[in-house]
Amino acid sequence: MAATIKDVAKMAGVSISTVSRVINDSKPVSPEIRKVVLEVIEELGYKPNEIARTLVTKKSFLIGVIVTDLGDSYIAEMVRGIEEVGKMYDYDIILCSTFGDKSAEIKYLQLLNTKQVEGIILISNILNEEMDDHIKKSRIPFVYLNRYYYDQDYPTVTIDNFEAAYEMTNYLISLGHTNIVYVANSEKEHSLEMMKLEGYRKAISENELCKEIIYFTKGRNIDDGYNVARDIVNHEEDVTAIFCSYDELAIGVLSYLHDNNIKVPSEMSVTGFGDIKIASIFRPTLTTIKEPFYDIGAVAIRRIIKELKGEKMDKNDIILPFQIQKRNSCSKIDE
Repeated sequence: MAATIKDVAKMAGVSISTVSRVINDSKPVSPEIRKVVLEVIEELGYKPNEIARTLVTKKSFLIGVIVTDLGDSYIAEMVRGIEEVGKMYDYDIILCSTFGDKSAEIKYLQLLNTKQVEGIILISNILNEEMDDHIKKSRIPFVYLNRYYYDQDYPTVTIDNFEAAYEMTNYLISLGHTNIVYVANSEKEHSLEMMKLEGYRKAISENELCKEIIYFTKGRNIDDGYNVARDIVNHEEDVTAIFCSYDELAIGVLSYLHDNNIKVPSEMSVTGFGDIKIASIFRPTLTTIKEPFYDIGAVAIRRIIKELKGEKMDKNDIILPFQIQKRNSCSKIDE
């Protein structure tokens, strides 16, 4: 039979209420008594009743996480960061996958509210108006993680996309490349893509030897990268480097170049953005901007826990450092 709180109290020689205070950290208990109670709990293997604990502390120790698709490697990394840091603070997560269904986001948000989660992290591409309304009504700590767009109304964790694209472009220029194509997906307002594009443009404008060459794709997947590489090769004779706004596009570009006997990096250098898992597996390995996906998730849940503890939040956006992962898809121009 499982040990009860009465068993713990009897063996420790204290009252049931004292054991409850130790478990829930609800009222002060002397260090000596706390030590004895914790030792007895460990010896008996006592597990507190979580429902009762929630009623006493008014805390569920649950954080809800809604994602589009856990199959995306970068989302899986974010969730790993959320879960591991949550455990450090005795929080569990309830994970919900919508697979891109916006109505499922609303359903899961309502479900998480019934579970009395203390905070919610949403990893999604677009925050629709109905979801926005539900979040504001829930009035619990919320962090919105989005790899493609930014929303000034909600806290987020990200990198400086403008500076990252600026530095990557300058890195290619330092290798001697002057005809650098930038492959973008869109110039939509509030898109992180727009920030990246401006970073590229700034680096090009600062170097008199360079000129802007920009191509837009229909989507962000590998096939889109493959197709845009065909257009670039057929229309740009002097290009020596292709900088893609997402790793998925860069992998498509590398595939097209391989299929058409264009050697990378001796004939064409290619870079990406993100450092998703395949970037270090594909051959040649991809030079790219490393977005710290694990750290983004870890910092997101840490922000929620800070807010739950009543700590002051200075600003909505938390900007993390990035780095250029220099691999085998880039080389210097032969002089």
